[in-house]
Amino acid sequence: MSCGAPQRVDREMTDIPTLRRILSECRTIAMVGLSATWYRPSFFAAKYLQEHGYRVIPVNPNYEMILGEQCYPDIDSIPDSIDVVDIFQRSEAVPPFAEAAIRHHAKVFWMQLGVVNESAAERARQAGLEVVMDRCMKIEHGRLYGGLNFLGVNTGIVSSQRPRWLP
Repeated sequence: MSCGAPQRVDREMTDIPTLRRILSECRTIAMVGLSATWYRPSFFAAKYLQEHGYRVIPVNPNYEMILGEQCYPDIDSIPDSIDVVDIFQRSEAVPPFAEAAIRHHAKVFWMQLGVVNESAAERARQAGLEVVMDRCMKIEHGRLYGGLNFLGVNTGIVSSQRPRWLP
């Protein structure tokens, strides 16, 4: 739109209006590394997103079904179109998933909290994908659409306008 330890994270592509647009327009998510284990962060995120109207397509060769959706061994096996490829993998494992997202014509390449890979991000941007790094879709949705501030969490967003609720 580097392999190894997290480096520079480009926050200009993850400003509030950009994140809101992505979360409102992109409704089909291929979640790479989604676990069927209920206490894993990926499971919590997927369940939350499903409950908020997103279609989450699991990508994990270890399972057949997760949260009522058929699980695929890799991104290339998914027959449907994808808006977002959401990565729950180590930073150094990210580049092949960026290439698969490009081949599948995804719109957004999203790396979860703690996942930063500048070379994969740059490759995805060069191919026309928007990139979000080191952020959680579940947390960003709750922060931007009001779910977290109801619990007394300081979301860092001060506004006199109420957030638009997603369908």
